[in-house]
Amino acid sequence: MTVTDPSHWVLTLACPDRPGIVHAVTGAIASSQGNITELQQFSSVDTGRFFMRVQVQSGFERASFEESVRPLAAYLNAAWHLDEVGRRRRTLVLASRAGHCLNDLLFRQRAGQIPIEITGVMANHPDLGELARFHGVPFTHRAVTAETKKAFEAEVLDAVASDGVELVVLARYMQILSPELCAALAGRAINIHHSFLPGFKGANPYRQAHTRGVKLIGATAHFVTENLDEGPIIEQNVTRVDHTKSVAELQSIGQDQESRTLAAAVALFAEHRVFLDDNRTVIFH
Repeated sequence: MTVTDPSHWVLTLACPDRPGIVHAVTGAIASSQGNITELQQFSSVDTGRFFMRVQVQSGFERASFEESVRPLAAYLNAAWHLDEVGRRRRTLVLASRAGHCLNDLLFRQRAGQIPIEITGVMANHPDLGELARFHGVPFTHRAVTAETKKAFEAEVLDAVASDGVELVVLARYMQILSPELCAALAGRAINIHHSFLPGFKGANPYRQAHTRGVKLIGATAHFVTENLDEGPIIEQNVTRVDHTKSVAELQSIGQDQESRTLAAAVALFAEHRVFLDDNRTVIFH
């Protein structure tokens, strides 16, 4: 179980690449009497960007450490963030009728397997209300039509603002988000889809897969953008199948992949291990 330690910090930093960044950052940490417990870095040849994630154990006060980092970040022209290791990040889940991804996230949250605090579930159907309430999570639903979509999305943004939401997860939410909502949630909304796209679109993708005799079933978790299912990829998984699998078995395998892949992506985000590098991601496992 991940436990928040007020003396254990995670610092993330992204900036234009240049010589001496690691030396400068670790020097600032050393001057603050910090002990580095984990450090990962990456220089992107494609974009000329540098990415870094550092875990630091120390007895310093947050404000004092921020004071030592702030001038360094300005010098490097860096975007940076400091947080407590293991702090549960406030998360809003959007859902429809399928419950496998939501059930998995709720269980992992309760078991302490993933550092998130689900502030609420918002759905366009009432089906998953009992599941959310069993886990003590507020649940609301609204029928989403062409006429009501704008109002529902406004409710989502209101919930994000009022509840201090840091991440929005689409747990098989079967609605296309408007470009406006995608822009408002850029870099902090994660979606999941099965691996059959773009080949098997629409209803009954697993029946289509069975008919075509697919040999691989997988899932992709990615950031939400207005380009449907084309956002920067965070996590992917796949498993091999054969002709002996029925449609129901293929669907069960696929749902398991979706749940595990989405949970892994959410965990990576919650632990500050995901960086956007133009149209792709840098992941520090």
